[in-house]
Amino acid sequence: MNILVIDGQGGRLGCQMVRSIAEKYPGARLMAVGTNSAAAAAMAKAGAHQAAAGDIIIGPIGIVIADSLFGEITPAMAVAVAQSDAVRILLPVNRCGNIVAGVQELSLTALISDAMAKLEGVMQE
Repeated sequence: MNILVIDGQGGRLGCQMVRSIAEKYPGARLMAVGTNSAAAAAMAKAGAHQAAAGDIIIGPIGIVIADSLFGEITPAMAVAVAQSDAVRILLPVNRCGNIVAGVQELSLTALISDAMAKLEGVMQE
């Protein structure tokens, strides 16, 4: 299975996702896309194999919102992620002017844990 993690800014969320996925699914082909060099370097250091398209895309909800993550997500990037045939697991990070109603504010650790549970469900399908 190919898994793609997308993150921006310092890559903190992406870095934690990459580590968690690599630990739980050592056979998965884990790829990362950073919207800047700091995020890409952090995720590569955490264990991502390369950057490319994946069967599953994991990242903050901002990866489908043009100009989010402080402008790092271009309209073309948001459209590419949104129109991908991949399963998307989006973490509801209430930052950068995007607030998701009806979602409990959780710590990054709790979001990673929930995303891992959802990934496990997708992997078992």
